[in-house]
Amino acid sequence: MVAPINAAPPAKLDSSLDYDVLIIGAGQSGMYSLLRMRQLGLKTRVFETGSGEGGTWFWQVLRNFNWDYRLTETRNKYPGARFDSESYSYIFSFSQELLDEWNWTEHFAGQDETLRYCQYFAKKFDLQRDMQFNTSIKSAHWREDSNSWILSDHTGKTYTCRFLITAMGILNKSTLPAIPGVHDFKGPAFHTSRWPQEEGTLNGKRVGIIGTGATAIQTIQEIKKTVGTLTVFQRTPNWTAPLRNTKITKQEMEEIRKQYPTIFQNCLDSYACFIHQSDTRKTFDVTPEEREKHYEEIYSQAGFSKWLKNFADLGTDREANKLFSTFVANKIRQRINDPAIAEKLIPKNHGFGTRRVPLEGGYYEAFNQPNVKLVDINENPIERITEKGIKTKDEDFEFDIIIYATGFDAVTGSFAAVDFRGIGGKKLTDEWSDGIQTYLGLTVLDFPNMFMIMGPHQMFGNIPRSIEYAVSWVADFIEYCVKEGIVTAECTKEGVDGWTEHVHDCAKGLLSNEVDSWMTGVNKNIAGKQKRTIARYNGPAPGYRRRCDEVKASGYKTLMMVKDVDRVRP
Repeated sequence: MVAPINAAPPAKLDSSLDYDVLIIGAGQSGMYSLLRMRQLGLKTRVFETGSGEGGTWFWQVLRNFNWDYRLTETRNKYPGARFDSESYSYIFSFSQELLDEWNWTEHFAGQDETLRYCQYFAKKFDLQRDMQFNTSIKSAHWREDSNSWILSDHTGKTYTCRFLITAMGILNKSTLPAIPGVHDFKGPAFHTSRWPQEEGTLNGKRVGIIGTGATAIQTIQEIKKTVGTLTVFQRTPNWTAPLRNTKITKQEMEEIRKQYPTIFQNCLDSYACFIHQSDTRKTFDVTPEEREKHYEEIYSQAGFSKWLKNFADLGTDREANKLFSTFVANKIRQRINDPAIAEKLIPKNHGFGTRRVPLEGGYYEAFNQPNVKLVDINENPIERITEKGIKTKDEDFEFDIIIYATGFDAVTGSFAAVDFRGIGGKKLTDEWSDGIQTYLGLTVLDFPNMFMIMGPHQMFGNIPRSIEYAVSWVADFIEYCVKEGIVTAECTKEGVDGWTEHVHDCAKGLLSNEVDSWMTGVNKNIAGKQKRTIARYNGPAPGYRRRCDEVKASGYKTLMMVKDVDRVRP
C-alpha cells in the first residue's frame, strides 16, 4: 500500500546508511521524485546547488565562472524568459487537487509565474523539509562492499544511500564562448542564466550580446526597449516564429480546467508529449494551394503549431522541409526593413525544425531600430574580448555591459560536473567517452541503483510530461525492489547494446541529425563536443513508454538484480 503523500517516513531500509534515496537536483524532476519516494515511505534527501527549489526556473550557481561579476545577486531570470509550451500542458497531472487550485494567467507563462508554480507545488506537499539547498554534490561513488552510494558535497561532507536519482536537468551547465580574453572585460559581464537582480541594469547602456539562440532571442526582444545601444554578435541564425501569447481570463481558466483530461490525453498521444498533433498527410499529397493554406493556418496559430502541426514529412523529406523553410523565410523578410539584414537572420545551413524552434514576440523588429546593430561573425569574426569591449577583425566595440547568450553543455554536461563512479571505480565520463550508452535512458551499465530523470537517450519533449512518466517508472521499480528485498539492480550489457541500437535506429532519416545543435550533442564552445552523437530518444513518445512499460510488465526481467547475496539474472 502506498503511503499518504505527507506521511512521515518509517525506519530506513538499512540502518547503516544515512538515507534510502538521495536525489541530486530540486527542479521539477527532483521535486516529483521526492514526492514519490515519500509516498513509498523511504527516507529521502534532495541536494540542490541553488538556494531554492525550481531548477531552471530558479537559478543555477555557475561555480566554474570565476570572474568578479561586481553584481549582488544573480538568477536565471533574464528578460523575456518563458516557456513555449502551453502553460496548461506544462503542469503535473497526478494531483487533481493541484490542478483545481492552480490558475495560469498566460497561455505561455513567464519565468516568474512558472517559478511560483514550482514553489506552490513544493509548499503544498511540504517538500522543503527534505531538501538541502546551497549544496553542490561533487562526487557519487558506488561501494560494492555495502551495495550503496556515497556522495560528497563541496564542503567534503558525505552522505550514503541505497538508491540514487539524478534530477539535474538537460540544460544545467552554462558555457562561455571559446573566445580569447573572455574574462578580461572590466565592466559587468554575465551569462543569461545568471542575470543580475538589480532593476534597470541595462537602461541606457551600451550593450553587446553574443549569441542568437533561444535565450538570446527572448532576451533581445525585451532589452531592445531599454538599452542605449545593442550590438548582436551572430554566428548561426536560428529559425523562429511568433509565439502569439495572450492572457488567460478567470473564465477561460475554468474552461481550460474542464479540458485537462483531453489536454493530457493529447499530450500522451503526440509524438513529443505536446498538445499539438502532426498532420497525417505528407507535403506533396496535397495541391500547392492546399499546402499554402495549411501553412498559413498553422503559422497564424499560437505556440509550436507551425512546427508540430505541420505535414508529417517536415523532419524527414528535404524538399518538403525546403518548401516550409522558404515560407517562413518570406515571413521574416516581411518584418525586417533592411533586406540585407533579413538575409543574415534567415538560416541557410539548416531547415526549419531541424533544430529546436524558439518562439518570439518582436525579435525581428529589434533590427529595425536604429540603435540595434547585427554583426555577422562569419564575415567579421570576433578576435578577442578586451577590457573595454569586443574586438572583431574590422572594428573595436566599446560596451558598458556584455551578455553571453552562449548556451549550455546540454544533456550530459550536468553529469560531467559530478565525479560519478560505478563498479570497479569506473568513471561515467569514460563509459560515455565513445558515445552515450544507456538502458531505457534511465540506467547506465555498471552503475547499479542509479536512475536518471531526463538523462540522455530519454524522451524529453514537453518536459513535465516526460518527467512525470520517467519518475513514475523509477518509483515503481524502486517499490518493486523494496518489496522483493532487492539490494542492487543494474542493467546488462545486452540491454544497453540493444537499447542504444534502438535509439540510433529511431534517429535514422531525421534531418535534425545532420545539424549541429545541443540535441545532437555538439557545442563548439566545449573541447571534445564537436562530434555529433545521439543525445536523446528521437522516436515517438508513445513508443518510448511502451518499451519501458514492457520491461515493467515482465517483472523487470531484463535487469540484473541482487537479492541479499544471490544474483538473479535475466
